[in-house]
Amino acid sequence: MPIPTPTLETDRLRLRPFADDDTDDLYALMSDREVLRYWDAPPWTDPDRAARFVQGCRDMEREDLGTRLAVTARADGTFLGWCGLTDWDPGFRSAGVTYCLARDAWGHGYGTEATGALLDWAYATLPLNRVQTEVDTRNPASARVLEKLGFVREGTLREDCVVDGEVSDSWVYGLLRRDRG
Repeated sequence: MPIPTPTLETDRLRLRPFADDDTDDLYALMSDREVLRYWDAPPWTDPDRAARFVQGCRDMEREDLGTRLAVTARADGTFLGWCGLTDWDPGFRSAGVTYCLARDAWGHGYGTEATGALLDWAYATLPLNRVQTEVDTRNPASARVLEKLGFVREGTLREDCVVDGEVSDSWVYGLLRRDRG
């Protein structure tokens, strides 16, 4: 089943396909060491990486593997970050979810709002049964976002990431269609 990249709106946010002119904001986000502190890859150091990411979003849609959306403020279009539904597997009716927000967007409920809108769309559009994600155990704020959305912590992957030489554990979270309510 093809996964079209939607445009979604909430009271405060617009989630939309990435545009070529998002690359400067995207690079600023993904090169911020504090934003990527708990990410499974180091901060970007090459500005061209942003253009490759945007092209990768288009490739992902074309290959029916998922979708990534720019998250912007509905009032003025300010770029706040992105979220995505990835690793779509129609046979298992499963996918992953990811989100990344700029520091200025932290603590305002945008992560929950954006990811919730994406999940609502995904469960309404796809024959999706399960969404899974992982969170660094040192990142309780991200774990709270998932728990507010109904995700259940299912286990711990011990020492599963090594980023910049630092080993860390991850919590595995899952959300089933029947849990989404």
